Amino acid sequence: MNDSFDFKTFLSNVTNQMGVYRMYDKIGTVIYVGKSKNLKKRLSTYFYTQVDNKRIEVLVKNIQNIDVTVTHTEIEALLLEHNYIKLYKPRYNILLRDDKSYPYIFLSNDQHPRLSIHYRKKHLKGEYFGPFPNTSAVRKTLNFVQQIFAIRLCENSVYRNRSRPCLQYQIGRCLGPCIDGLVSQEEYIQQIDYVRLFLYGKDDQIIAHLLKRMHMYSSTLRFEEAARLRDQIQALSHITEKQFVSNQCINIDVISVAYDCGVMCLHILFIREGKILGSRSYFSKLLDNELNNVVHTFISQLYLQGDSNLQSNDIDHLPTDILLDFNLTQRYLLINRIKHLLGRKINIQVKPSGNNANYLKLARTNSVSALKSYLAKYFTIQKRLVEMSTFFKIAAIKRIECFDVSHNNGQQTIASCIVFDEKGPLRSAYRRYNIVNITPGDDCAAIEQALNRRYNKIKVNNIPDVIIIDGGKSQFSKAKQTFNKLNIFRDKGHPFLIAVAKARNRNGKKGLETLFFEAKPKGLCLPCHSSVLHLIQYIRDQAHQHAISGHRKKQEKVKNSSLLEKIKGIGPKRRQYLLKHMGGLRLLMSASIEDIAQVPTISLALAKRIHTSFKS
Repeated sequence: MNDSFDFKTFLSNVTNQMGVYRMYDKIGTVIYVGKSKNLKKRLSTYFYTQVDNKRIEVLVKNIQNIDVTVTHTEIEALLLEHNYIKLYKPRYNILLRDDKSYPYIFLSNDQHPRLSIHYRKKHLKGEYFGPFPNTSAVRKTLNFVQQIFAIRLCENSVYRNRSRPCLQYQIGRCLGPCIDGLVSQEEYIQQIDYVRLFLYGKDDQIIAHLLKRMHMYSSTLRFEEAARLRDQIQALSHITEKQFVSNQCINIDVISVAYDCGVMCLHILFIREGKILGSRSYFSKLLDNELNNVVHTFISQLYLQGDSNLQSNDIDHLPTDILLDFNLTQRYLLINRIKHLLGRKINIQVKPSGNNANYLKLARTNSVSALKSYLAKYFTIQKRLVEMSTFFKIAAIKRIECFDVSHNNGQQTIASCIVFDEKGPLRSAYRRYNIVNITPGDDCAAIEQALNRRYNKIKVNNIPDVIIIDGGKSQFSKAKQTFNKLNIFRDKGHPFLIAVAKARNRNGKKGLETLFFEAKPKGLCLPCHSSVLHLIQYIRDQAHQHAISGHRKKQEKVKNSSLLEKIKGIGPKRRQYLLKHMGGLRLLMSASIEDIAQVPTISLALAKRIHTSFKS
C-alpha cells in the first residue's frame, strides 16, 4: 500500500458518476488510465480489496495522485480513455499495439505508373491498396503482380535514366516502358487497369476480359499475342485457386483468443475482397479476469486509432465485420462508437455461420498454435535463464545485454549492443555505436567508449542483470574498470560481467570458448553440451551479427563516397546530382558517357573523365 498518497481523503470526495480516471507517479507522469460507470466504487477496489495481480500491486505502490473526468455516456468515457492512453502511453496499461505502421501498396500517377511499398502518411499522389498485415504480404503480392502483369517497380530516378532495357525486361517481369517502342502507352495502361482489379479482388473480371482479347487475337491470326494472354490467364487462375474463398467481395477481420499458463494470444486474420492477406499475433501476460478488458482494449486501439484523422481511403479499407470467438461484454458499446466515428456500422459477430465460421475456425487454430510455440520458446528461455543464474550463483536474470565490436583493420569501427530478456531477443532495444577518436584496432578502447555511451546516464532500475562482452581477459578488465568509474554496480557483483573469448589456436570453433568473470579471472571452459554455454553463444552471435551488418553498411557508404571524391571536378553537390539522377553508384558505374552527360552540371568532358575513372 502507498502510504504517501492519502487515498482515504481522496475516496471520501470522489464522485459516484461515470467517467475516466488518471493515476500519476511522484514525478507527475501518468502511469495508468481507466474508466468506470461508478468512479468511487471502481477506485475503491484498488485500495480496499486484496489484489493478487502483481502488476496492479506495483501500480498502487507508485500512485501519488489521481484525477477524474466525468462523462455523460459510456461512449464518451470509452473515447476519452482511448485518447488518454494514446497520448500518455501509461506504463501499466495493457498496450498490445506495436509501433509499426501497416504497409500499403502504392500505385503512382506517373505517365507509366509504378508499384511500391508505402508506410505511414499518404502524402504521395497516387492510389493506395491495403492495409496489409506485414511487409512480407506486400512483397508477395507485388511479386505476383510483376509476374502476371509486368508492371515496373523501379524508382523514378532509375526509370528516367535508362538507355536500354534492364534485366527485369529480359526475363519478362517488366514491359519496359522506360524505352520507347517496347510497349505502347495504351497497352501499359491496360495492364495498370488489370492491376487495380487484381488488388480489389476482382479476378473474374480480369479473366473475362483477357479471354475476350485472346479470342480476338486468335481470330485475326495474331497467335503470339494470344499466347501471351493465355499465359496470363493461366497464371492468374493458379493464384486465384490458392485463396480460401475467392471472388467474394467481403472485408472482414477474424480475431481468436487463446489463453494458457497465464499468457494470452490474440490472433487476427486480415481478409479483404475475400482474400486472406495475412495475420498477426499479439501476446500478453494476464490473469483470467483480465481477458475481457484486454480484448476490449485491443479492438479499441485497432479500430479507433486515428479517430477523426482517418482518411476516407482508410475507412474504405476497414472491415465490414469483425468475427470474434470471445464473448465480449462491451461489444455493443464498441459497435456504436465505431459507427459514430466512421459513419458506418462494423458488426462484431461472436457466432458466425457458413464460410465465416470456417474463417473463425482457422483463426482459432492459428491462435492455439501460436500460443503453443510462444510458450515452448518462453519456457525454454526461462529454463536456460534459471540454469544460468544457478551456475553463476547470482539472482534471477531478467535482462541481459551483450556488446561486440566490428572493424576493418581499425577502420569504420562499429560497436553493437543487443538486449535479451525473459521472452528472448528484444530487437527494438538493439543499438549500434559509431566508435571515434581511438587508436585504430584498439578493441578495448572501443568497448570502453560503447559502455560509457550506453551506461553513462542510465537509471539504476534499467541496469541489466548480466552484461556480456565479446572479447578476452583484456576486454573483461577494461569493462570492469569502466563500470567502476561509472559506479554502475548497484551492489556487489551486480550487474554480473562476463567476457567470452574464442579459444586460442583452435580457429574459434564453437564450444571451445573461454569465459572470464569475477570468480574465474583466468578463464573457464564449459563443456560443449552445456545449456548455459549455448545461451551465451546465441546471445554473443546476435551481437556479432548486429555489429557486422552495421560495419558493412558504414563501409559501403564510405566506399561509395570515396570513389567519386577521387575524381577531379566532383564536389559534394555534383556527387549528389550524379547518385540521385543515375539511381545509385552501381548504375552510374555501368552508364555510358552520353547518359552521364545528361546529369545537370555535368559537361561532356567531365562525363568522359568520370567514365574513364570507373573503367581504369
